[in-house]
Amino acid sequence: MRPEARLFAGVALFFLLTDAAYLWFAREPAGSAALTVSFLMSALISFFCWANHRRRGTRPEDRPDSDIQERSGFVDFFPPHSAYPVIVAMGMALMGLGVVYALFLFLIGLGITLCGVFGMTFQYAGREG
Repeated sequence: MRPEARLFAGVALFFLLTDAAYLWFAREPAGSAALTVSFLMSALISFFCWANHRRRGTRPEDRPDSDIQERSGFVDFFPPHSAYPVIVAMGMALMGLGVVYALFLFLIGLGITLCGVFGMTFQYAGREG
C-alpha cells in the first residue's frame, strides 16, 4: 500500500498548498474550510494506507513477479434468490407515497420496509459457513 500512501500524501500536499494560497489571496472562509477538510481527508487516507503497509507488509499486487493465485481464496456465500428486495422496494414506494399523501401510508411502508430489511439480514443467519 506504499504507492497509495504516496499518492494520497501528494494529494494532501496539493490541498495544503492550495489552501494556503487561497487563504492568502482570497481571504474567504468557506473555500478555505473546504480545502482544509479536503487536506485532512486525503491525509487520513494516506495515513491509513501507510499504517496498513507497515502492519501487513508488501501485497502481492505490489510485486511485479506475483501471480493471481496469491490473492485468491474463498470469496463468500451469495444467496441464489430472495423475495426480500422486492418487499423492501414496495415498502419504500409506500413510504414515498406516504410523504406525499398521508402519514398512515408512510407508517405502513415503514413497517413493510423494516420487515424486508430484517428478512434480508437474517435470511441465512443460521447457515453454516
